[in-house]
Amino acid sequence: MEVAVAIVGLGNVGLGTLEILTGNAQSIEEKLGFPLQVRAVCSRTVNQKKLPPLSGAVVRTSEWRDVVCDSEIDIVVEAIGGTATAGHIIEEALRHRKSVVTANKELMALRGADLWALANQNGVNLAMEASVAGGIPIHTVLREGIAGDRVVELYGILNGTSNFILTEIEKSHAAFESVLSEAQQLGYAEADPSADIDGLDARSKLAILAALAFGEKLAPADIYTEGIRRIMPVDFQYAHQLQHTIRLLCLARQSGEGLLLSVRPTLIPRDAILAHVQGAYNAIWIRGAYGDDTFYYGRGAGSKPTGVAVVSDLMRVAREIRFGSPERVSPFAHERLGEYKPLSVATQKLPYYLRFRVEDKAGIIATLATILAKHEIGIDAVLQLPREDWRDLPFVVTTEPAREQSIRQAILDIRDADFLIEPPFALPMEKGF
Repeated sequence: MEVAVAIVGLGNVGLGTLEILTGNAQSIEEKLGFPLQVRAVCSRTVNQKKLPPLSGAVVRTSEWRDVVCDSEIDIVVEAIGGTATAGHIIEEALRHRKSVVTANKELMALRGADLWALANQNGVNLAMEASVAGGIPIHTVLREGIAGDRVVELYGILNGTSNFILTEIEKSHAAFESVLSEAQQLGYAEADPSADIDGLDARSKLAILAALAFGEKLAPADIYTEGIRRIMPVDFQYAHQLQHTIRLLCLARQSGEGLLLSVRPTLIPRDAILAHVQGAYNAIWIRGAYGDDTFYYGRGAGSKPTGVAVVSDLMRVAREIRFGSPERVSPFAHERLGEYKPLSVATQKLPYYLRFRVEDKAGIIATLATILAKHEIGIDAVLQLPREDWRDLPFVVTTEPAREQSIRQAILDIRDADFLIEPPFALPMEKGF
């Protein structure tokens, strides 16, 4: 007996899922022992879509309510993205006792725990493996693979667009705007790239991973987030002198004081495994209290890698529907999520990279040293590459480990100096690898 699937949304993820379900149907049936059959597809432009060959009677509709109210459908794939309409689709599907598979990281980060509760009330499932890191099965790792451990640290490169931009700047020494334009032409970045380059996409993914890893319900807005717009080629030159590189790093670190979370560009040692993650790939490095370090790497996006994650979820949910499962595991890996506010990043103590762009004058270093000393920040090194334009001279000061709150206060004191041509730029230098 087949399990009937409906796909709502025929963009990259929806079409990729459909192509895998049809092209890999025999292998899927051999693994399950029964077929997964697409019985409905839904899109506002469904009649304009070029779909792979579909077997049997398949409903094509532009109205999602036709799908969630169809008594023949067992599982609904939500692949439209966003939080408004997608939220309504998932809620109604669950209320109609249909399991749901989604790749929607923004919605799951905001409302995933509540939607899982609704799924439980109705005796159906909610699966979301594809919502983080595309083709990397990181949900399964945290939910099942290393469930016996206690996670103490998690570092991730979770946005392929930003990682492509940063690694291209590093390789080509091209300006940020030029590389962003290239990323848009290649399809890595949207016409409006804000969610990627400002860290918002990665923030949603980190909120989901933190719930899985630490059992806490976290609002994405509570996670400190910075994007990559201010990164310049010269930052990589200085980073290399320091035997570091720069990545948009997602951090979750548990300590006795609480859980620290951030998404921000960060200097990481060049010999760290995350430093070798290039292009549009994603990676997650996890440290457990008992199992020590594990590392997960793969395509973070794309129709096929994400589609594989969706289809794998479909197979797991289909087995439950067909054979029953008395003890279903929460997609968040914990029976209940706690309500939690993360620690402020201002409390962390790390070395910092401070980049200044100045009009060269006498006494600049002395002025900076005086202000940093006022805030009890020690200077580790001063770096200055040769530069012909004395009216726009970038140089770097690295600090000894200091509280971020002190760094922020010092920058406020420095930013009005008459020699600066833009505000100072501060990046943490992560040493936890």
